[in-house]
Amino acid sequence: MHILFLSGEYPLWTSGGVGTFIQTFGKALVKAGHSVTVVGPGKDREEVVLEDEGIKLYRLPKNTTRLPDFMVNARQINKKLKAIHKEHPISIIEAAEGGLALLSRKHPAKKVIRLHGGHHFFAEAERRSINWRKGLLEKRSFAKADGFIAISQYVKEHTQKYLSYHGKPIEIINLPVAIPKRQSENNIEKDRILFAGTICEKKGVKELVEAFQIVKEKYPEKQLDLFGREWYYPNGTTFEAWLRELFPSNYFENVHFHGAVSRDVLDNNYAKAGLCVFPSHMETQGLVSIEAMALAKPVVFSQYGPGPETITHGENGLLCDVYNPVDIAEKIVWCIEHPEEAKEMGRKGYTTVNQKYDPSFILEKNLSFYKQLLDN
Repeated sequence: MHILFLSGEYPLWTSGGVGTFIQTFGKALVKAGHSVTVVGPGKDREEVVLEDEGIKLYRLPKNTTRLPDFMVNARQINKKLKAIHKEHPISIIEAAEGGLALLSRKHPAKKVIRLHGGHHFFAEAERRSINWRKGLLEKRSFAKADGFIAISQYVKEHTQKYLSYHGKPIEIINLPVAIPKRQSENNIEKDRILFAGTICEKKGVKELVEAFQIVKEKYPEKQLDLFGREWYYPNGTTFEAWLRELFPSNYFENVHFHGAVSRDVLDNNYAKAGLCVFPSHMETQGLVSIEAMALAKPVVFSQYGPGPETITHGENGLLCDVYNPVDIAEKIVWCIEHPEEAKEMGRKGYTTVNQKYDPSFILEKNLSFYKQLLDN
């Protein structure tokens, strides 16, 4: 089977959850004997061709004409896919929500949209109206799909409020998580609380900073580490700078903004953390919470969205009201004051991830869905 992903995201090009998934899943497909290609728009004048452990990567030339980007990208993508298909027939073309909009309907491959959370999905979380052009592209994309994969029940139901699946097959398949080797408890720094994700409003960073101030008043030795790229306002101000204007300077004592870091650095800090907290307002699956659970960390996640699909409150983690800093703080304090119970939740979280998000299990579910489409 030859699976081609249409995406501008890939760890060798740019950061992003979709790209990380494509790399992880793509390597698993290659290992299982399938061919994987990734095609996306680039930023160089010439096409860039790379290979990543058997995954072929094509980054197309940037638009140097006066024509709109979408017109040039459409022409380049369809031309490239035609050439790839002629050399090595493509079985499945997969993209995120709006990714099929520019694809020619004539291409014979089966077309799949994986719901990672598109323009319609996140417009509500960011309290903004639907951009008519982006909204139209998503609708066109959905109309071209032969099937859909939702990475959680929540993203499936929430997207359906805005877009039609046109009666096509749809299945819920979670994103896989590589199960790392568990760290010795001697390496854990129990006073370190970790957050990973974009430093922005929808990830609950404001409420987390407020909650940590409450925690710090009771436990002044605690440290909050935030890992993730900055979010910028239109005037160029960062979200961190906005927070520092909003809150007194003492709110940021023991608070460390590390910025975007490599996967190895992030994994190393996951392993050292005593507790992980992700008070996101809106998620499609919440991959960071599962990554932390895979390391047997006590995790505080959102009681909204996909949170209850991931964590059974009080059993393999804690769920909180992400809009209420007091509630977030209470959950953190509970973990601090009940270390053995928190440790046991971490162990159960590790078991959950092994059973539900194991890459080999997820791979088989995806292959079964692909084969179902190809047989129809």
